[in-house]
Amino acid sequence: MNHVFYSDGNARKISWIIQTGYSTVEQSREHIEIYKGKITDLQSKYVALHVGLFWGIGVFIIKNGDSLKVKIDEKIMFEQLTTKMMINDQIIQKRKKFINQLITQRKLKVEYELIQ
Repeated sequence: MNHVFYSDGNARKISWIIQTGYSTVEQSREHIEIYKGKITDLQSKYVALHVGLFWGIGVFIIKNGDSLKVKIDEKIMFEQLTTKMMINDQIIQKRKKFINQLITQRKLKVEYELIQ
């Protein structure tokens, strides 16, 4: 199955959208207390991507072997996800690690696309 995945985040909350064929699912969550007002927007976007991907797998929207086109609106995030660029931020490092684990474990075919 093919999916298009959008995610976003800021200091208060995270959100994501998963489009599959004619179906669109939108979700949002407030950050847990340890993150509220303490993380940057970029860090929050990584949390949103990780949580949204995990949620999509958990509710069986995204299944093993599916294709996923992840739309990214931050150039630095796109570069960090598509290259072996060094990342000095522990929150981003951990989220990237977990995102890559989910992709590998579920044998997802992921394509990142930079959008405006």
